[in-house]
Amino acid sequence: MLDEVRTVVSVGMRYSPPAYALDEVNAAQGRGVISAYAHGDDYHDIMKARLEALARELDQLLGRHDQRVYVDTAPVLEHALAEDSGLGWQGKHSLTLNRQLGSWFLLGELFTTADIKEDDKASFHCGTCSACIDICPTRAIVAPFVVDARLCISYLSIEYKGSVPRRLRPLIGNRIYGCDDCQMVCPWNGGLPPPVSDFLSPRGENCLPELASLLLLDDAAFRSRFVKSPVKRIGRERFIRNCCIAAGNNGEQSLLTALWSLAMQDDSAIVREHAVWALGMLSRAENSHAAMQRLSVMQGSETDANVREEISLTIKEIKESI
Repeated sequence: MLDEVRTVVSVGMRYSPPAYALDEVNAAQGRGVISAYAHGDDYHDIMKARLEALARELDQLLGRHDQRVYVDTAPVLEHALAEDSGLGWQGKHSLTLNRQLGSWFLLGELFTTADIKEDDKASFHCGTCSACIDICPTRAIVAPFVVDARLCISYLSIEYKGSVPRRLRPLIGNRIYGCDDCQMVCPWNGGLPPPVSDFLSPRGENCLPELASLLLLDDAAFRSRFVKSPVKRIGRERFIRNCCIAAGNNGEQSLLTALWSLAMQDDSAIVREHAVWALGMLSRAENSHAAMQRLSVMQGSETDANVREEISLTIKEIKESI
């Protein structure tokens, strides 16, 4: 990462925990859930600027050295570095935990050629607790400290670009960007006050936003709605895909109109596919015959093979539910 590097300075920047409890997440009818760190400004930009300022201050203290800063911008083993630096230990959910701060903080690193005395490694304080493993909706924490990204809601909703496996969609619930479940049940996160200064400036509109308005966002409206937000980084296609899954799991019949529009007219085959799935979920209880007829008509004009297959599976599942 840097020639002749001698030291890595590991830093943590706190952000506000969710302003709701886990049972409120699962009961948030007609609303989506965005991870707490993304309720405000993009941490990549904020934290990088602060790390660069720290690098300049180190040069003033120690003399000029070569330095590089990272905030999720390279394959840095940030949790292992944080543990070695004494910042916190790696919990069974793989995130870094601190006895005073819990896990509600983001990690960054400053690589430097300066030779700085190292801190003691953090000690482990999870004990026999398995709350994070037990709560995971998709059972992505397959063993202590081992997360299968292919099952993790945070990975699926943020990093993964393709079609979310059908068997996992019902388990995702109404989470549309990331997932905080494993953090919300952690005993070390219980009763923590918000930080005195939250540099990410949380916006109320990103706290349990209404799915009805999100499903209507075109590309320009999406970019405007999430300006300076980390949500903007995943792009409209992935985000609306996530919103379709949440809509299908929500049971809100009022979302049908927006879903039909996406299924029939959206330019993205990924969005159309997940909108069809959501329509199937919402049409099993009401208007099932009308939904099957409409889907059959759609199938005749659909050009994408994956969407056609989704329509076939959805029609079959609606029939079986009648």
